[in-house]
Amino acid sequence: MTQTDSPAVDQSKATDKDLEAIEALRDRMTKVRQQLSRVIIGQDDVVEKLLICLLARGHGLLVGVPGLAKTLLIQSLSDLMSLDFSRIQFTPDLMPSDITGTDILQQTEDGHRAFEFMKGPIFANIVLADEINRTPPKTQAALLQAMQEHKVSAGTHTFTLDKPFFVLATQNPIEQEGTYPLPEAQLDRFMFLIDVKYPSYDEEVRIARETTGGAMVTLDPVLTGEQIIEAQNVVRRVPVADHVYEHVVKLVRSARPGQPDSPSWVKEMVMWGPGPRALQYLVLGAKARAVLRGSYLVQVEDVDAVAEPVLTHRILTNFHAQSEGVTSADVIARLQEELHKA
Repeated sequence: MTQTDSPAVDQSKATDKDLEAIEALRDRMTKVRQQLSRVIIGQDDVVEKLLICLLARGHGLLVGVPGLAKTLLIQSLSDLMSLDFSRIQFTPDLMPSDITGTDILQQTEDGHRAFEFMKGPIFANIVLADEINRTPPKTQAALLQAMQEHKVSAGTHTFTLDKPFFVLATQNPIEQEGTYPLPEAQLDRFMFLIDVKYPSYDEEVRIARETTGGAMVTLDPVLTGEQIIEAQNVVRRVPVADHVYEHVVKLVRSARPGQPDSPSWVKEMVMWGPGPRALQYLVLGAKARAVLRGSYLVQVEDVDAVAEPVLTHRILTNFHAQSEGVTSADVIARLQEELHKA
């Protein structure tokens, strides 16, 4: 079970103050979308999933071929927030200390020499891990503690990262040359795996017309760190009915081949399934989506909408499934269909 950043709250109902806060949050997120649309053409679903990650205190992994504006989207999102931003270009020769920092021998004012810790790029509010799977797992592991505990340990030093803290990573398809598969422990730290697809025909016409002439658009910040933290606290107070919690638990447990009550076809096609962290991210993601959609109560449809990005990288299919072309997304869709029929 993972740790939470805030104490449990009574979710039996939303107060008038909460409703006002949710309305203000929606207005701010609308401004963010409007500003992003000046730079990013299309990808509305990707933008919504990124905003859900931010509101739920989660990290996002964007997967897609090069040239789909994954990096530009994250950089543009950071421009809209008055937060510290750092970009790490992951390469095969990148070392863990290049991310966390290292001790440097410095000369003090009294003439003595002493080691001083120089902080790495992980010490920022928003960290762009660009092409994260182009570096070996040893270096990828430098992010694990920061993503889970919001702390960085280097040598004898342990530092607490400032809040809010997000890791937004891009990944090229693992079939491409020069990529390393992300270990399961690393993947599990990401709330969402966001599949970035090619734009539509009309969107590509706009891209060709609107991005090949004139000056680049400059974005002005519309969110502060305090407003983001406030929004995250509001999302956690969104009420959730018992039957929604039960739906989440049934969905996650049915995806585990070792569960006695999981479907027989899951046991035949799935090597391992999602853990308790998936439960938390499904609930938090559904809360954030409900707020963005103007609802003050989480519905089962909110859970279903975030199920694929939460569970895709937490379900590993076996050779039997792969030989039949069955993906983890197919498993999720079938489980949802069977749950609704039950």
